[in-house]
Amino acid sequence: MRILTATVAALALAATAVPAASAARPGPPVTDGVWRTDGYGTLLALGGGALRKYETTSLSCIPGDSARQTGPGRYITPDGTVLAVRTTHDRDRARLAADSSVGHRRLARLPALPADCARPASADPRTRFDVLWQTFEENYPFFAQKGVDWHAVRDRYRPQVHRDTTRAELFDIFARMLRPLHDAHVAVKDGDRVVAEVRPGTEPPSPELDAKTKKYIVARDLKGATGRRDFAAGRITYADLRGGLGYLRISGFGGYAGDGAPYTAQRAELDRALDAVLTPDRTRRLHGLIIDLRVNGGGSDALGIRIAARLTDTPYTAYAKRVRNDPADPTRHTRPEPVPVVPAAGSRYTGPVAVLTGGSTVSAGETFTQALLDRPGRTVRIGQPTQGVFSDVMVRTLPDGMLFVLPNEEYLTRTGRTFDGTGIPPQLTEPVFTEEEFANDRDSAFDRAVTVLRPRR
Repeated sequence: MRILTATVAALALAATAVPAASAARPGPPVTDGVWRTDGYGTLLALGGGALRKYETTSLSCIPGDSARQTGPGRYITPDGTVLAVRTTHDRDRARLAADSSVGHRRLARLPALPADCARPASADPRTRFDVLWQTFEENYPFFAQKGVDWHAVRDRYRPQVHRDTTRAELFDIFARMLRPLHDAHVAVKDGDRVVAEVRPGTEPPSPELDAKTKKYIVARDLKGATGRRDFAAGRITYADLRGGLGYLRISGFGGYAGDGAPYTAQRAELDRALDAVLTPDRTRRLHGLIIDLRVNGGGSDALGIRIAARLTDTPYTAYAKRVRNDPADPTRHTRPEPVPVVPAAGSRYTGPVAVLTGGSTVSAGETFTQALLDRPGRTVRIGQPTQGVFSDVMVRTLPDGMLFVLPNEEYLTRTGRTFDGTGIPPQLTEPVFTEEEFANDRDSAFDRAVTVLRPRR
């Protein structure tokens, strides 16, 4: 779900706004009207069979994506994501959920859409600079952690932008501004040009890295394994190892049903894979399960929670999400919302688990790793720290169509800790897919997992 919160200044414009008739009209449909999301820099206009998003800062309001209404309080986006809006006991408060995400977004009704939202935004390069800078200023939570003085960044680069700055020149300025964050959930995109940086010393997941490491694992680690099978368009692999162990490789939390398939299709493919892997017979005889996330490009957190639900007989909390919600104060957040793991109805495995991670474990690969931290039963992490990016990303559009993305959420452990920037550390440190490992035909993390899980005689 990529929906974002209005600032106080944007709301003040409502006094001069064009009225939203459906917001003032009593009776059904009660969700029609204009809504402000709590903590995401977004206004939502519902009515006329559609949901329309407006991306706001204290100095801008830019129309964003829309979704088609399919039923009372239900909408579907062009990519097939299903959105649900439900009012609470107070008809001026509501909650928004997306089927592919975890948690909810709180909404407050507004009397009208701000007048600025109905006026075309200026495409002046200076305006575009200001919109991007202000969006990060009001939403990005990690400047202090990254050691970046965002105001100094503006003072350095804003004078370089003038009325005649070209689109390519502005893109290059944005790239220089954002690279020092080394945040894999920060990017700017214009056509085929994309700039994004990972944590120093790590490699971003890619189809090439995925193919290389999978080939190596099959040839070395799974030599002699039985029942090896690929699922979900090759993104999930399972094999039975010697000694009563199982090996489950997950290279992403999406793409299971082909490009463009909706979340419901991805979920169905995942369920088919899990039903085939976690059969009652196999779950009874397994002594341990290796879950390999070392090259995982992320995707849907909800799919990760769905897998965690097949690994426990006891309900527990995966993590809690909170969102930066004060444009002037990066230390203020929404109230954390716990994300539960509820045991699935299907066959479940509850024995020992070894989770393999590394710097190419990114985003939903990390939230799934975090969801296993408090899993009832023995769980051990082996390898290297994950990448360190957990938040859903805010996708924003500048007046000229250039895109940029940034995070604004934190995922908290039971003790209130976050792993943004540093990644989730392993309990047992081993090298992961280094040139030395490849050259010496080693996979130290995999071998350590086998040693840890194999029953002692």
